Amino acid sequence: MPTILVKVKPNARQSRFERLDDGSYSAELKSPPVDGKANAELIGLVAKAFGCPKSTVEIKSGGASRIKRVTVPGE
Repeated sequence: MPTILVKVKPNARQSRFERLDDGSYSAELKSPPVDGKANAELIGLVAKAFGCPKSTVEIKSGGASRIKRVTVPGE
C-alpha cells in the first residue's frame, strides 16, 4: 500500500483535501484535534479523494502531529 504525506490544519472553516506541487497533500479539517475527531475526519476525506472505503485508509505515523503518513490502497 502506498504511503502519502499529509499536512493537517485542524479547526478550519471548511474541510478540504488537495495535492500540493511537491507531491504531498494538504488537509484542512473542521474538526478539533480532540479525542481523535480530526484524525477520523482526515480518514474520511482521504477515502473520498481516493475512492476507497474508510477501512482501507490508515494513519501510519503522526497521529498526534500536524504532519502525518497515511497509507492508501493502490496498485
